[in-house]
Amino acid sequence: MERIIFYIIALIMIVFAIKAVSSRNMLRSVIYLLFVLMGIAGLYFMVDYTFMAAIQLAVYAGGVIVLIIFSVLLVHHIELRLDVSTLTQRILAGVLSIIGLGLTVFAIHTYQFNAVENYNRIEVIDIGRGMLSYEAGGFILPFEVISVLLVAVMIGAIVIAKGKTLEQ
Repeated sequence: MERIIFYIIALIMIVFAIKAVSSRNMLRSVIYLLFVLMGIAGLYFMVDYTFMAAIQLAVYAGGVIVLIIFSVLLVHHIELRLDVSTLTQRILAGVLSIIGLGLTVFAIHTYQFNAVENYNRIEVIDIGRGMLSYEAGGFILPFEVISVLLVAVMIGAIVIAKGKTLEQ
């Protein structure tokens, strides 16, 4: 049953990801992206990473999407039509996506995953120290990457809000 749910979520994510990058309507693209991000949270819930799922919903599906929607709606660019990319741009994007996928799969398969013993005995203080640790197994770098991502999203939202190309 879990496998069927996984394939349904994966199919929904693939369909909405394709629609997000192929739609010429900005608001629809953002909504399609929202469904993709919610699908990722669904996958986190399936593997019992409830904390990561909550972060996914709060930061990405909540913060990023709301920021982009506000920038689109507040500047009255609801009918913003995106430019159609050239064949060269599409091929380049496809090649770079395949390279990124290959690097991701390579990194996942070469990383040594260690099982945590006594999972129920880990205390909140230990989790907090582990997340903000600079040592091996610490998560300070991902938190910094998320902060850079949010700054990039805010810059992107400003660029979208100041966009000059409106077609009707």
